[in-house]
Amino acid sequence: MDASADRKLFLGARLKRLRRDRGLTQTAMAGDLGVSPSYLNHIERNQRPVSAQLLLRLAETYDVDLRQLGQSGATGEAELAEALSDPLFQGLDVPRHELLQLTDEAPAAAEALLRLYRAFSEQRDRARAALADGDAGSAPSPADWVRDHIQSRANHFPELDALGEALYAALDPNQTGEPFDVLARARLQTRHNLTVRVMPAEVMVEWTRRFDPHRRRLLLSETLDPSSRTFAVAYQLALAEHDAELTALVDAARPPDDATRALFKVSLTNTLAAAIQMPYAAFQRLAESSGYDIARLQTRFGASFEQVAHRLTTLSRPTARGVPFFLMRVDQAGNVSKRYASGAFPFARFGGACPRWRLHSAFRTPGKLVTQIIETPDGQRWFTLARTVDRQGHDSFGEPHDLAIGLGCELKDAHRLIYARGLDLTAPDVTPIGPACRLCHRHPCAERAAAPVDRPLRVDDWSKSVSPYPFSVG
Repeated sequence: MDASADRKLFLGARLKRLRRDRGLTQTAMAGDLGVSPSYLNHIERNQRPVSAQLLLRLAETYDVDLRQLGQSGATGEAELAEALSDPLFQGLDVPRHELLQLTDEAPAAAEALLRLYRAFSEQRDRARAALADGDAGSAPSPADWVRDHIQSRANHFPELDALGEALYAALDPNQTGEPFDVLARARLQTRHNLTVRVMPAEVMVEWTRRFDPHRRRLLLSETLDPSSRTFAVAYQLALAEHDAELTALVDAARPPDDATRALFKVSLTNTLAAAIQMPYAAFQRLAESSGYDIARLQTRFGASFEQVAHRLTTLSRPTARGVPFFLMRVDQAGNVSKRYASGAFPFARFGGACPRWRLHSAFRTPGKLVTQIIETPDGQRWFTLARTVDRQGHDSFGEPHDLAIGLGCELKDAHRLIYARGLDLTAPDVTPIGPACRLCHRHPCAERAAAPVDRPLRVDDWSKSVSPYPFSVG
């Protein structure tokens, strides 16, 4: 018998968090689940395991995704480990089981520690900037705040998905046979007296999209490809139809300043535009039936590779979940400009991606999809896809295929993807990778670009390692 079938589940901390998030007493939750308060108390104190029957009742009563309830605090643990690798904490050597215990049993305290470290790190960076420039600045990074808030929602905004589906149905593209772009432009014209014009690049200068409120025109650069023009129209339609709802979501999130507020609203509007162009139910059904064939999804919804890949990270509706994907976008220098995840996210928050991941080597084969199975230091395995894409719009310095998209999921879900067909997923070829080099303890590694911050270098005159930065592993 599979040993995992006999493994007892002690989920006391997570069950207690679920109860408190819903404002329930132990007596009230016990009544909902049909158990005694004393039995529930024992479960919350990890004195009794959670039975399969109780898990099913939890799922039915509170619409809980059992995968998330049973998921360890791996993501929070990785972020805490990254923060604690700062030289500030040198000598503490907090063991992994303590980090897991903190993220599982006291997630609010773990988040408080991370926020405190981020504030300290930002303050330290501003102090260094002050020494270099004489100007420390005062505002935290809007991009970091927006990214963290979106990730706290697992990149899923059900209210925007509902609005998108309703608007897509109102356009009724399947009934008329007209493409989405044509219908969206027509709705902008008839409902909002707004026209769309494609303009020469020399007129648009740096802008790829601009709205002229005086002439009621949406101006698009000729440098945009058809899918990017379609998305720009969907974006304007989202603002025209649901500005009030978008503003309410921004207000509820309470961004810390005007710049963060503006960036967050743009992000939410992008999310709604994707939900209009690629409505949840239709998109998720085709994704499942086609084995997550990105080319099929592109053709059906008139979207680009990146747009489809991004949409795949948002499929977390409890009644129609998709594969939990993560996504990362990098340029040729390795700078990360986008990272989202609907499940666990295996990469460093403050650094780039491991050079051993084929996301980086995708630039050698422009436009070609490459697959790879990777293993992170915690032993988790992931099935990944990588491909180059063109940047939206371009300037005189740009080159084609100057961005790469990495998309991945846990190996256990790879059988649902057409890209894994024909592969032996039970005994696959696996590439071990790490987080950013300054945090990675894998040794030896010929790809290493920096020594880990919490390990002393081990260099001598008598030998040369394949690694540029050999270090003590003990």
